[in-house]
Amino acid sequence: MLKKFTGFKKKNIKSEADNTLLDDKNIPKHVAIIMDGNGRWANKRGLPRIAGHREGMNVIRKIVRRANEIGVETLTLYAFSTENWKRPKSEVEFLMRLPEMFLNKELPTLMEENVVIRLTGSKENLPKHTINAVDKAISATKGNDGLILNIALNYGSRSEIIQAVKKVYESLEKEQLPIDSISEEMLNKHLMTGDLRDPDLLIRTSGEIRLSNFMLWQLAYAEFWFTEVLWPDFTEEHFNEAIRVYQKRARRYGGV
Repeated sequence: MLKKFTGFKKKNIKSEADNTLLDDKNIPKHVAIIMDGNGRWANKRGLPRIAGHREGMNVIRKIVRRANEIGVETLTLYAFSTENWKRPKSEVEFLMRLPEMFLNKELPTLMEENVVIRLTGSKENLPKHTINAVDKAISATKGNDGLILNIALNYGSRSEIIQAVKKVYESLEKEQLPIDSISEEMLNKHLMTGDLRDPDLLIRTSGEIRLSNFMLWQLAYAEFWFTEVLWPDFTEEHFNEAIRVYQKRARRYGGV
């Protein structure tokens, strides 16, 4: 019995927003993004900073769709750091509303696209309405098995590492293990991202070239791509460009 012909196997990926093909055999499995530049985008236009945050939220929808389209397995977005509490109260209050606004609007689409929502960060100090919105999205998408949209909210890497070290110490005491039992694998297991692979690619917008206390352990061997583009101006084509640059690099992990 003849099998139905389903076409030639795809060797690259192209979308309407992309004039250059991507190699589908070399797509980064985990992409992390520091979404920077919302405030500056608004200031350049004489708008309040919250206008930039609102516009930046709209960009997330496009990048999640594109990442899912090309086969990225995990997309981590740095939404709010433990240091961001130092910002003006009105701005912080608006930022705490953004997850609720985004998830309430986009959850049906995320469900259709089989996206899994998860949180990396501490719920401590988060408003109840923010926690409820995130918990609702996590619960609704837990049965999905597509792209993991990992939201880094109230997250700080140094604090995460300290908490992981404490958990390692507790494990050693509880199981009466020698100090030589400590390993990278043991510490990694106790990080908030312990069940995720490390990022392959880090993208940071707005021209800043620093990590800002973001995934300091996990980014040890990630490829970095920085752009002057402010986050509200970041497009699918900019995302494609970052992937193309990644695909041209040779990842040696300390080897030759």
